[in-house]
Amino acid sequence: MTDKPDINAPEGFRPHTRKSRVTDPWEPLFSRVQNDVLQIGLRLDDAHCNSRGLVHGGVIAALADNAMGYSYVMAMMKAAGSDNKIGAVTISLQIDYASSAKLGQWLQIEPRIVKAGRSIGFVDALVTADGDTVARASASFKLLA
Repeated sequence: MTDKPDINAPEGFRPHTRKSRVTDPWEPLFSRVQNDVLQIGLRLDDAHCNSRGLVHGGVIAALADNAMGYSYVMAMMKAAGSDNKIGAVTISLQIDYASSAKLGQWLQIEPRIVKAGRSIGFVDALVTADGDTVARASASFKLLA
C-alpha cells in the first residue's frame, strides 16, 4: 500500500481518540457513535493482514472486544447519568469467522448491547468488510467499581 492510504471512511467516522498500546500499530483507527454504541472502523493495510493479504483474526477479535466493551461502558455511564469514567474488563469473548477481509477494504465493527446489567453486561457485534459480513462476536464484561 502507499505511505498515506486513501481512508475514504463512511460518513460520521472520525479519528478514534481512545488509544491503546495494543491497537497503536493498527492506526489510523476511526470511530463513531451510532444508536448509542461505539462503532470502530479502519481501512485494512499491511499491518492488519497476514502474508496472504487477508485480515488477521486477532485484529478482528481485539477490535471487536474494544468496540463492545466501550459500548457497554457508554451504556452504563448513560444509565448512571454521569460523565464519571468507569471501566470494564472482558469475562468472555467469542468470535465466529464467516469470511475473509482483504487488504484495502473498510473493516467495520458494529456492536449491539444485549443486556447492560449493573455488574455484568452482554454485547454482540457484526464485523463487516465493505459491507459484507466477515465475523460475528459476542462478549460479556464485568463492570469495575
